Amino acid sequence: MGVDTKSKAAVKKPEVHPNTWVYHDGEFGRYHDVRLGLMTHALHYGTGCFEGIRAYWNAKQEQLHLLQAPAHYDRMRRSANVIRMELPHSTEELVDITIEVLRRNEFKSDTYIRPLLYASSEEIGVRLHNLKHSFFIYAIPFGKYVEIESGIRCMVSSWRRLPDEALPPRAKITGSYAQSALAKSEAVESGFDEAIVLTMDGHVSEGSAENLFMYKDGVFVTPPVTDDILEGVTRTLISELIKEELGKTVVERSIDRTELYTCEELLLCGTGAQISPVVEVDHRKVGNGRVGEFTQELQNIYFGAVRGESPKHKDWTIPIY
Repeated sequence: MGVDTKSKAAVKKPEVHPNTWVYHDGEFGRYHDVRLGLMTHALHYGTGCFEGIRAYWNAKQEQLHLLQAPAHYDRMRRSANVIRMELPHSTEELVDITIEVLRRNEFKSDTYIRPLLYASSEEIGVRLHNLKHSFFIYAIPFGKYVEIESGIRCMVSSWRRLPDEALPPRAKITGSYAQSALAKSEAVESGFDEAIVLTMDGHVSEGSAENLFMYKDGVFVTPPVTDDILEGVTRTLISELIKEELGKTVVERSIDRTELYTCEELLLCGTGAQISPVVEVDHRKVGNGRVGEFTQELQNIYFGAVRGESPKHKDWTIPIY
């Protein structure tokens, strides 16, 4: 019997135009003019670190809003330090370069920005030291990563999250995302939309590439950073909204797998996933099997803020035009 690969999570295929403006090693140029050698170290050994940043188009304002760029570049600097690399610019300079990339491309749609720092030496040998590093930023039009209106169906993956002692999950290291790919494909090819991954000791860590919040007994619960999660930028924003806008408490503690089956609401969040309500886990309904009341409210507040429509959250974004 074949597998069902038609999940809602497997529909987004953004493409970059070859004439798109990019930034690479100190210069602005066109996407099709950038070349990487076949022996590039990062291609073979996963020796790089990256970020994913969003910019949101507001048609009424005719404005593109860049979301939390300084926070992303600060985190990228920490990731680079873990993998013994160094970003070539200050955070302020990186934000300015990103703004210039967006302006040159004149995007008038939701956009995804990908900065990547990688080992560009063309040689064989597994190591981090004595390597040349390169850096680029490109951007592409990008909509939803997973279906967020009607909610998503998740499975607890058979693949476990590698611990900090093995491959630090708090750093966005390119090679570590092979683990995320294993979990994601397992879920999608089993007919689900997304995976939820456990730590080696069996506690809930996060989605394949998203943080997790659970609503239960009047409080929101999210795994602590010590349960091998990425210290998410969006996770921080959602925590603030829960406390300031919903008036609810956020508790960081370990979560057992079966709590996912008995909670009232569940959501995944991240730059790509945004706020994705989970309505089913392992063929069990979450709550009443529909998008939860608080999750829906969080979505409404969040999308107003990221599109520059909330004066209270105007410091979240930078207007591009």
